[in-house]
Amino acid sequence: MKRTNILSFLLLGLFAACSALTLQPANFAWPIESLLPVDENGMVTDDRYSFSFDTRGLFYEELNDSSAFKGEEIRILRDANGFYFITVNKFKNVYVFKISDGTFVMDNKIFISEFGVENPSLNQRVPYVELIDGVNSLYLTNTGIDRDKK
Repeated sequence: MKRTNILSFLLLGLFAACSALTLQPANFAWPIESLLPVDENGMVTDDRYSFSFDTRGLFYEELNDSSAFKGEEIRILRDANGFYFITVNKFKNVYVFKISDGTFVMDNKIFISEFGVENPSLNQRVPYVELIDGVNSLYLTNTGIDRDKK
């Protein structure tokens, strides 16, 4: 009998050690967007959320000019699932990034307008990120625009 209990205890411990600790529910959303100036080296830094990144690749992806960051401001918001939504005034796209090994990796590029967005703002509307461009609103997820959401 003791041998059966010991074996059961060992098997239970083995299965418990193989499973990952999961803390849920979890919400990674930021309440409001961060509007961050790009410095002379192409970097943005947010002290509130303790991050920084180089924007030159983003400007190259959008405008084919890695030096186009001069004088610009990045709009960034993190959604409830931990994806980062980034856009800039007059960009045609909203870029969705995820974190991987200490880097931002583009997860999606959401086309918004052929003419670019004028004075965009990003708002948290869980489960969406709302992109406001003047009087127009679009509801975004990391996979694209939710056309059914009005």
